[in-house]
Amino acid sequence: MRFPIRGLAPLAVALSLVTGATHAQTAAPAGELSGKAFEHTPASAATVVAQANVALPAAVTGGPAFFGKWRDAPKEAKAQVPVVVFLHGSSGLGLAAIEEWQRWLAGIGIASVAPDSFALPDRVTYKSPIPRDTYEKIHRLRASEIALALKAVGEAPWADRTRLVLAGTSEGATAVARAGAKDFAARLIFSWSCEDNYFVEAHATQVVGDQPVLNVISSVDPFFSPSNGWLGNPAARGHCAAAFAESGRAVIVLIPGAPHTLINLPFVRGVTQSFLETALKK
Repeated sequence: MRFPIRGLAPLAVALSLVTGATHAQTAAPAGELSGKAFEHTPASAATVVAQANVALPAAVTGGPAFFGKWRDAPKEAKAQVPVVVFLHGSSGLGLAAIEEWQRWLAGIGIASVAPDSFALPDRVTYKSPIPRDTYEKIHRLRASEIALALKAVGEAPWADRTRLVLAGTSEGATAVARAGAKDFAARLIFSWSCEDNYFVEAHATQVVGDQPVLNVISSVDPFFSPSNGWLGNPAARGHCAAAFAESGRAVIVLIPGAPHTLINLPFVRGVTQSFLETALKK
């Protein structure tokens, strides 16, 4: 199966680098923290998937594309297609950009599943910065959701298990970058820099064999680029190039002046589509 490329030639490498200039650090603002739950219960573990946003292309349904919750998804399939497991950021599935992105993926023949981390009652929420050890508890929670989604997708009749992709943005992208499983044919890391900073005790990025990885981030990301005066790492470059320096199949893309949520920008979609076509080609 090939995915039609609209307006972009197949991508070889798209790499844009910022200079090595250091940036002045400023005092961090006061963060906010609410909620107490950091671990899924058996009930919430099931709901994480049941409430997941699912988008299935027309090839699966034999009719109009499906978009809805996992619990309402078709139980039969006309075809098996590649699947992207997408981990949302700290604002959850309520961010309209996620549904828009999933519908776009379905339009190019790729299914997607976005687990709902907020299925956990009293799940912790925050306004950065908060203590690093608290962030790490959240990162462990998000990592646990990868296994939950992978198990469910592995049993779905519409999933091509040889072409699964793990993707995430911001908070979700940190878990994606740390995922060392070989179950996925590729990873997409949006709006995370794979560097030590206020958000992690250590970035702990995993390079998995020859697995293709795409990292896309704004050159002025308000949280993880050197534009953030309280980033906590004066030597940071604001992208994942250093973390994947030993990988021969990583693509790092900086978008000058872009916002933190950038998955639906036209050029980001174009790069993502071309990357997926190359990474998932049979």
